[in-house]
Amino acid sequence: MSYKYHPDAEKLAIDKVNLEIEAGEWVAIIGHNGSGKSTLAKTINGLLAPTNGTVTVGGHILTEESVWDIRRMVGMVFQNPDNQFVGSTVQDDVAFGLENIGIPRDEMIERVTNAIEKVKMSEFLEKEPARLSGGQKQRVAIAGVVALKPNIIILDEATSMLDPQGRAEVLATVHEIKEEANLMVISITHDINEAASASRILVMEQGKLIREGTPEEIFSYGDELIEMGLDLPFPEKLKSALKARNIDVPKEYLTEEGMVDWLWTLLSKK
Repeated sequence: MSYKYHPDAEKLAIDKVNLEIEAGEWVAIIGHNGSGKSTLAKTINGLLAPTNGTVTVGGHILTEESVWDIRRMVGMVFQNPDNQFVGSTVQDDVAFGLENIGIPRDEMIERVTNAIEKVKMSEFLEKEPARLSGGQKQRVAIAGVVALKPNIIILDEATSMLDPQGRAEVLATVHEIKEEANLMVISITHDINEAASASRILVMEQGKLIREGTPEEIFSYGDELIEMGLDLPFPEKLKSALKARNIDVPKEYLTEEGMVDWLWTLLSKK
């Protein structure tokens, strides 16, 4: 599948990307600005139609006729939650999408209540979204998506404006919801620790998919990722620094817990 923003554009924003994502997967898409991450996400829910090739979601090929069915299957949470708020209170905002698709009132109330409970925001039902913290706003945005019962949730830099605590809270919420409903999650992110929690990572550069694999496989590229302007998790940075001091380090990817265990074993031998 390929996409360019203007028929006369010389460069493709998405250049012959071919991939499959399975139900229940958490896939992270990483790459520097302009690599095509967000453009790729927008083709998945029909905000953009491919210039060449096809997009298939839940067995439906993206067309003008199928786009609304596909959008019901895909929920997007954007970088700035303020851009998604339309209701005067938290519960009004979560109900908005349901009203648009004509959900009966009794079912709507049940869905809104359940979605807000899942993101742990029940005590804020009557609060104005604008008065919430960044992490709380993003949880409300997620509730609005969850209430629609999508099969897929796309996080488009959804944690980039949050502090570390808010980021951790939002990701924990999404993980819980994903496991409960076996949702597919596609995370477009610059946060390498967020990417590390995915089951698979896709690396984009200049519109092309240049790497894909488990976090262990992707982070093993180390210096190559740094040369692309990407970051590495702290344990991999520490391994690189130790290697530069002629210390033998494990070849496999280590989490922070794994790095602590390895260092403890190393030091206990001395």
